[in-house]
Amino acid sequence: MSEHSPRQDRPREAGPILSVRGLSARIAGQQVVHDVSFDVAATGVTALLGRNGVGKTSTLKAVMGLIERSGEVVLDGARVDAERTERIVCRGVGYVPEDREVFAGLTVAENLRLAERTGDHGTSPARKRLVADLFPDLTQRAQQRAGTLSGGQQQMVSLARALLNENRILLVDEPTKGLAPRIVSEVADALAAAARTVPILLVEQNLQVIDRLADRVVVIDAGRVVHAGPARELLDDQAMIQRFLGVHAESEPAPDQVHKAVTIAEGGE
Repeated sequence: MSEHSPRQDRPREAGPILSVRGLSARIAGQQVVHDVSFDVAATGVTALLGRNGVGKTSTLKAVMGLIERSGEVVLDGARVDAERTERIVCRGVGYVPEDREVFAGLTVAENLRLAERTGDHGTSPARKRLVADLFPDLTQRAQQRAGTLSGGQQQMVSLARALLNENRILLVDEPTKGLAPRIVSEVADALAAAARTVPILLVEQNLQVIDRLADRVVVIDAGRVVHAGPARELLDDQAMIQRFLGVHAESEPAPDQVHKAVTIAEGGE
């Protein structure tokens, strides 16, 4: 892992933007998240880690109110766990799902316009410029139907939509899954730039991406939090990586090798 990271240059963080306390969730009557508690700081990236099937995506969905849940979800001091998903979104929680969910029959420009706020609190010109600067390829492909884009380009559309909403926090689920190493790097670049504007709770399986982006990590195993702390603490502890993620990281392999190793550990291959 690299010795120097952009997180070393970030200002000292404020209190949490999102606090989760005693969160449990069920899908089809089966409990998939068990009494999970963690904080997401108001700056930078908090990574939610763990093997496949341990409850990472379910935790994000529970925070968003997309599945049956109990416990407390506090956004910037206000509880939102009793609110419906649309109200949570209106409060400024952006969600970028694992499967991207672009509108395939609409153009890139139309997908982005649907994300812009209207009325007195419309998307600001500064935010539109930010998104255009972060995703220049989308500007060039503005009239292309989203369904014809590559997986990486569709991921960029999903991230751009979330940023256009001027959200207070982004929940991003496995943005690099299934992407080629070069595209992984581009997505990581976009996330790094976005994190300078909005805090991110990131589910990710590529350790190189975690090494680059994450300030803090929360590790889930069997639906429970088993570790939380600075990202550097986990990344420098090979025994902890093997224990919680099932990955041997004794040497520093190429990014595509790391991604493959983690994917295998998570049952993706």
